[in-house]
Parts: sequence; C-alpha cells; structure tokens
Amino acid sequence: SHDTLLCFSSRGKVYWLKVYRVPQASPGARGRPIVNLLPLEQDERINTVLPISEFEDDRYVFFATSRGTVKKTPLSAFSRPLAPGIIAVGLRESDHLIGAGITDGNKDIMLFSRSGKAIRFRESDVRPMGRTAAGVRGIRLGGDDDAVIELCIPDHELVLVATENGYGKRTAVDAFPVQKRGGQGNIAIQTSERNGPAVGALQVGDDDEIMFISSGGTLVRTTVSEISVLGRIAQGVRLIRLDEDARLVGMERIESLQESLPAE
Repeated sequence: SHDTLLCFSSRGKVYWLKVYRVPQASPGARGRPIVNLLPLEQDERINTVLPISEFEDDRYVFFATSRGTVKKTPLSAFSRPLAPGIIAVGLRESDHLIGAGITDGNKDIMLFSRSGKAIRFRESDVRPMGRTAAGVRGIRLGGDDDAVIELCIPDHELVLVATENGYGKRTAVDAFPVQKRGGQGNIAIQTSERNGPAVGALQVGDDDEIMFISSGGTLVRTTVSEISVLGRIAQGVRLIRLDEDARLVGMERIESLQESLPAE
C-alpha cells in the first residue's frame, strides 16, 4: 500500500499517486474518476500507470509517442514527486504519449503502428536522456494518417494484434527480426479492406483472457488459447462480431474470474 503509482498522461506529464490513496472497492464497483485524484488538464488522459516500490538507479522508464518517437530516462529522475506533475517527455506539436514501461537497459522494444507494421530493436539503441528531452525516432511511419498504437517490451513468446473490423491473430515475437531503430519495420498484420487498420497489440500467454471493446459499447471476453497462432503476413481470424457501423476500439488482458474466486 506504500508503493507509488507513476501515472503518465497523453501530454507527456507524470503524476505521483500513493497506492493507499486509491479507493478500495469490489470488482463491480464504478470507482472514482481519475480527475478526482490527479490535477489533470482539459483533454488530458492517463494512459499508463506503473507501480514502483523503489526508484532504482539501474532501471529506466521507456517512452513511445504516437509519431514514432522513443526515449528512455533513468527511473531515479522521477523520485521527487511534485503535486502539479512534471514533464516526463517533451512532445512536438500534434504528438502525444501512447505508452511507457520499466526496463533494465537490456530489453528488446517493439512498436506497432496503425498501418499494421511493427519494429523490434534493442533498447541499447536508445541512450538515456533527461526528463524534458524529446527523444529519437523509433519507427518511420507510413504517412500523416499512420501512428504508433502500442509499445511492447516483450516478456512473452506471443503477441496478439487486432484490427478495427474485429480481426486479429497471435504471432510469435521471434517472427519479428531485430533491426536498428528508426526503420519502417515489418508487417505484423494485413490492413486489408476486410481488416481495416490495426488498433491494438498485447503480449499474451495461453492462460490469459482478453476483453474486446467495440465503439458501440459491446464487450466480448474470450480466452487467448482460442485465438489462432499465425505468421506475420496472415490476415488473421475474426475476434469479435461487430454490429453494422461499429468498430473495435480497444482490448485489454484481464485476470480469469476463476482465479479470483474463493474456493468453496
């Protein structure tokens, strides 16, 4: 309960929140709006929360933005909380932070784009930088309508990629060759007329469950083991059946209810 939550926002700021300040509630409770806990600005949203026990000198926070920029900063740079929050990454106009993760300096990094591409490179290709630095190019995007949709720091063998029209697949991380940062990457999934653009990517294990979320408010829960494992260039299989004019807008890995239920 004395751990610190580092809350990173779309505007590149970081806020501190002690775990004991987060209200405890049942799984079905609505909870409190995050704006009641943090001094967020208008249109600012929290998109990554990292629980921290100690601000170790040999750990880093790795960042990725929608325009393909990446940066890593020593975790210790975030050890002194300020109530109004501070800049964690300098953002250019029209750019926003899409994700952050903790690394040890020797991880592989994967970025997935809306155009269905993915790049895998060594974290060591990115030197440590200060908080306000803007970072360096992680992936070369296909155009103004392309964007990075996900940052992954692989610790699973498989990654699940999904598209706007409800299709997707699991693919082995090793199917993506390691290359230098800043390239266009490789095909992760076909963004055909049937599939639409990519909307998300998650590391998954066979025992995980996934919740798919549609623009119409439909939630579909499925086990990861039911989703086919296919090669990089495959189009994938149907993940969720969407209503007319609806689209897949998100997916999240969730804990199995069976694991959380007490034994009878």
